[in-house]
Amino acid sequence: MQGFWYPFRNIFSLVDELGIKPFTGWMKSAQYSEEGLEVEFPIFQDLNQLPTPLGTLFYTQFSRLPLVDRLTSLPLMAAVIDFDNTDVAWRKYDSITARELFKQFGCSERLYRNVIGPLVQVGLFAPAEQCSAAATLGILYFIILAHQKNFDLVWCRGTLREKIFEPWMDSMRTRGCEFLDGRRVTDFIYDEERCCISDVVCGKETYSAGAVVLAVGISTLQELIKNSILCNREEFLKVLNLASIDVVSVKLWFDKKVTVPNVSNACSGFGDSLAWTFFDLNKIYDEHKDDSATVIQADFYHANELMPLKDDQVVAKAVSYLSKCIKDFSTATVMDHKIRRFPKSLTHFFPGSYKYMMRGFTSFPNLFMAGDWITTRHGSWRGLMSPDSKLPTGWSTILEMEAFLKLFQWRKMNLTLKHCAPSTEDLMKSERSFLYQITSFSEPIIEYEDFLRQYQYTYQSSVFIATTLLNCCIDIKDASTGFVHKVLKYRLINTE
Repeated sequence: MQGFWYPFRNIFSLVDELGIKPFTGWMKSAQYSEEGLEVEFPIFQDLNQLPTPLGTLFYTQFSRLPLVDRLTSLPLMAAVIDFDNTDVAWRKYDSITARELFKQFGCSERLYRNVIGPLVQVGLFAPAEQCSAAATLGILYFIILAHQKNFDLVWCRGTLREKIFEPWMDSMRTRGCEFLDGRRVTDFIYDEERCCISDVVCGKETYSAGAVVLAVGISTLQELIKNSILCNREEFLKVLNLASIDVVSVKLWFDKKVTVPNVSNACSGFGDSLAWTFFDLNKIYDEHKDDSATVIQADFYHANELMPLKDDQVVAKAVSYLSKCIKDFSTATVMDHKIRRFPKSLTHFFPGSYKYMMRGFTSFPNLFMAGDWITTRHGSWRGLMSPDSKLPTGWSTILEMEAFLKLFQWRKMNLTLKHCAPSTEDLMKSERSFLYQITSFSEPIIEYEDFLRQYQYTYQSSVFIATTLLNCCIDIKDASTGFVHKVLKYRLINTE
């Protein structure tokens, strides 16, 4: 399940452009530990706005945590302010764990164990002792300290594929985007004369390409590196040091109605290294609104221990955990279930991982990268795994690609995100800028026909975007609406 936070203005703008309304209203959420309910998060935008971080501390309803423990989180704000998303800041904080960070800045053991540790475990999909402090600071800043209402959530009223991606793909098809389903990129053909990739190999098929964008997860790229010409470049070999996290998703149909106080719930501290979330689909999905029984989805992250279990064992463990949060689940019977396993599907931001990550451009002049693990100085990268951050980072990748191809009229473009509440902004260094701008000439640098002759391209040159998830479509959104020369043809390879 993917929630959409209040600052995800890029996503909200996109669905408005598509003329669709896929989201619920703003909904409350909660956090549980093994001891029971720990925190309830209100709809912050409905409350009076207080200076950061007072609103988060004052309005959040802590069921068990004393005020003295909550106040120990304040010194941590110094680290959040110091982390300015520069290369220096990443190298400073990336070498230590989130657990060490919290201890260093005086967070109480109870605050860490029952609240902030579980938040990190759900946000970064791994225990705090296995997470980079730099990545943790990015998460804490983006969703908690930037604006009081940033923690507010809406949910998609059905699957993302049905409600968002299918209408989006239809829109892109009308703009000339071609989708090639069922292909997997296996190699590239390198043109020694032009020092560029000339073709993309998909098994027994080969496609000519003017430029290539790889918008894939770490595990997919690692397999590609091992079996392609990418293994000849050091920047790609470093990627082999990165790691991914397993996810198990469990959907349960119960035989009776169980009252679930909050729609979305984050949980951890159940004796395992995994974190998990559960959702009341009767209140989220249109298809389950009128169901006579309760339908729950539970997603387990860092789920190494669940991956090899049989379905019945996974269901039993899920029901056991749910019963510790809401007792009525212990007397309900599971009538049906659906289990999906996603091995190595999420990025693991472990301590020291930053030095192995890639930038949007590569040593191949016409090969570009996009994804949540691609480093960028754009402020939205603080959002890490958020789909909203992938829009501007994807746009940045496309703009780099277009600058290489020189096929479009240069124009100024702002890829912006509201970052700081005024009280936080005042503490930031004056020279820091969160505005990503591309500004250049009003005329093309080089005539298109001359460019074709110079690089021996044809009018059928294509941009390839390889992906394992349909949401990589966001990475070509801006290009497909006017930034690329009309004769440029897109093919999107879906390797799912």
